[in-house]
Amino acid sequence: MKTMHDRLQGLYVITDHKLALQRQQPLEDMVAAAIEGGARIVQYRNKSASVATREHEAHALASLCKANDVVFLINDDIPLALTVDADGVHLGQSDAPLAQARAMLGQDRIIGITCHDQIHLALSAQQAGTDYVAFGRFFPSVTKPEAPPAALTILQEAHAQLHIPIAAIGGITPANAKLLLEQGVDMLAVIHGVLGAADIVAAAGEYTRLFTLQSRHAV
Repeated sequence: MKTMHDRLQGLYVITDHKLALQRQQPLEDMVAAAIEGGARIVQYRNKSASVATREHEAHALASLCKANDVVFLINDDIPLALTVDADGVHLGQSDAPLAQARAMLGQDRIIGITCHDQIHLALSAQQAGTDYVAFGRFFPSVTKPEAPPAALTILQEAHAQLHIPIAAIGGITPANAKLLLEQGVDMLAVIHGVLGAADIVAAAGEYTRLFTLQSRHAV
């Protein structure tokens, strides 16, 4: 049986409702293609749609992920995560406090925390009981071009001081992802690189193969 740490490994796809509108394609179909290509974690992120739309989309994605043994997380909406029986939530620094999220979700659900480029935030989150942390952006980002950049050295610090899984986010491509994997990250969080690709299955597969190669080199 896989442990939580085992499940928090690999390609981590974050949804973007704008991309779905641009493609004129159901979000569920896009995520299904990403999973077919190897995505192991999916985060539903939509801060602008109606409650009804968000519940409908989240329910569909929750069912899809469960059927494929893929971790399903909700961005910044604990009640929605409970409603659709998601595996957990991802929180930013300005979202609900970790203690409140844990009290609402219980001990068995996953909570991830964005830590930008600050190791002290990650250490505090780890001590408070988060299940994983995310650092970034590491490269120019289409989704959040204004986000402050993070240096690769933060991953070296994190790898040395943390004992929980680490995700990297921000402008990650198959070409630059190797730099992050060499620093020991467990998850590559990607939006446009997968869901913005002409062939989502193939794009997800490119990232997924990097983890296989990294595992071989580590042996």
